[in-house]
Amino acid sequence: MNRMLVGALGALLLVASGLFWWQGRAAVTPPAAPSHLALASAAPADEALPDSDAGDAVGPGLPEASEQSREAKRFDRLDKNRDGKITRTEMLSPRVKDFRKLDVDGNNLLTFDEWSVATDNRFKGADKNGDGALSREEFATTKQKAAKRPACKCK
Repeated sequence: MNRMLVGALGALLLVASGLFWWQGRAAVTPPAAPSHLALASAAPADEALPDSDAGDAVGPGLPEASEQSREAKRFDRLDKNRDGKITRTEMLSPRVKDFRKLDVDGNNLLTFDEWSVATDNRFKGADKNGDGALSREEFATTKQKAAKRPACKCK
């Protein structure tokens, strides 16, 4: 009786592990190439290709990216699984790295102290005498520096 019970339990475990393995393989399919991108290098069939060196010949210029193609590229960057829809998880995925930097204890909960760490560090750096308060002189050191503008390359 015990052998039959152990055999049945083993068979169930094998079936369950096979099911998880099968589901895992289905979730790891490579994403399909976006269908709206066409190969720009394909030459029309009626146009003959030159047999010799082009010499000083100049070909057509590169096409300008239209606003629609920019939006399509931006959409494709966020649509990780290429299903034509952007889920909330896909939309928030670029922010995960920044969140992980702030979540110092790694519990996926951002406390006020973790969130305000940059301001707290700036306060501690400005408080030279360590009394927990900023004088006018100490506060003046917290002013953000103006962003450097690139030099003008005019004539």
